[in-house]
Amino acid sequence: MPAPPEFLQFVDNNADKFIKRLGDAVAIPSISGDASRRGDVVKMAEWLNGQLKAVGVETQLVDLGKHVMDDQELNLPPAILGRIGNDPKKKTVLIYGHFDVQPANKSDGWDTDPFTLVIHEDGRLIGRGSSDDKGPILGWLNVLQYHRENKKELPVNLRCCFEGMEENGSEGLDDLVKKESQPGGWFDGVDCVCISDNYWLNNRTPALTYGLRGLSYFKLTISGPGRDLHSGVFGRMVHEPMTDLITLMSKLVDNQGNILIPGVDEMVEPPTINERAIYERLDYSIADVEQSAGGQIAISDSKVDTLMGRMRYPSLSIHGIEGAFSGVGAKTVIPAKVSGKFSIRLVPPQTPELVEPLVEKYLTDEFAKLNSKNKFRIECLHNGRPWLADINHWNFEAAKIATRAVYQQEPDLTREGGSIPVTLTFAESLGVNVLLLPMGRGDDGAHSTNEKLDRSNFIQGTKLLGTYLYELAAITQGKQ
Repeated sequence: MPAPPEFLQFVDNNADKFIKRLGDAVAIPSISGDASRRGDVVKMAEWLNGQLKAVGVETQLVDLGKHVMDDQELNLPPAILGRIGNDPKKKTVLIYGHFDVQPANKSDGWDTDPFTLVIHEDGRLIGRGSSDDKGPILGWLNVLQYHRENKKELPVNLRCCFEGMEENGSEGLDDLVKKESQPGGWFDGVDCVCISDNYWLNNRTPALTYGLRGLSYFKLTISGPGRDLHSGVFGRMVHEPMTDLITLMSKLVDNQGNILIPGVDEMVEPPTINERAIYERLDYSIADVEQSAGGQIAISDSKVDTLMGRMRYPSLSIHGIEGAFSGVGAKTVIPAKVSGKFSIRLVPPQTPELVEPLVEKYLTDEFAKLNSKNKFRIECLHNGRPWLADINHWNFEAAKIATRAVYQQEPDLTREGGSIPVTLTFAESLGVNVLLLPMGRGDDGAHSTNEKLDRSNFIQGTKLLGTYLYELAAITQGKQ
């Protein structure tokens, strides 16, 4: 049951209209992490809600309550729930996406206005949110528009969940998903989930993603003096907080990426021969790593070891120090209080509940060894658990067939190094398989300057999303 040729032709014929609609979406600066832009996030929700209704989706804007940001109490932007179709003979697919974006200003280094979609002559569609995640959401709209205008039934029942806080912690969404997964809720009866909010491993090969790392983010604070001190007066007279902090931070990870906290790396079993073979097959190279990083700095010359470092193993990264002198000149101050921030990306079977006590005990013990009179505090600022799906499930099989049909390529099977916490919430609340089906390429620069989505990825990606629904219907006939 492949996608109708009429659908594929419809997408080609309407490509320019689809790109115009993407431009309309990009023009709304729906920055969830900026309190002054909260009205724009709400505007984006209302715009998307109207677009969904226009293609036949029954929708509801859901009030998620309030939260505090930048010392202000703000209304959370509404989530959008949607449904179309209720045929008991069909599988029911839940799709998720987010309509908020990362901050962006031309002064950040953008070549053009971030909120004006620029169609580059090489096919790049440049604008904030083009790839993350407005383009993929509109890909689903494009599919629905074909069925609406041609009076065609969808091959599956569809449920939608779109939010406006993903770039700022998805506040309020977990509770909504759990509630609507109960009998009688919007997600009752969902058979699988498809999320398009990630990217190919490179810019050549389409991918399916079956795993995401979790996260534990820490703040380590050392304080002592009652105020900042003059190093010429107090140097070598007092215990300096910065010295203690640097000593402790140096004991977290080595320059080969090995985590030095006992028990953390050891939680993860070594890969089997069959698992290593998955990484061998991926279309990736050390040159891809170094091109993406902007320097010849890969830890290993082995493609497999490098990819497993990103996808299969935990990693610890040190992010910054608060309270230290960072201005121009040579200020000779001893800071009274400094905080170091670091995070651990987690993989199964690790969870925050297992890892965080190890971190706290290790750093507490190491601080005690310093015999310092300073004060020590370690806290976890936020966390999320890792997710891993069955790549042999019919949800993934349908996506593999669809990818071959649209791209004439075998998709890479990837695990992402980053985190999308709602993925695990869907998997656990619904008890179903979750698939990540990316539209964009690995060089889209989703959180960076000059974010782009290639025209070919937008148009072919729309075909992929529609074809996936048809192949899912075909592969699951009789599996109700």
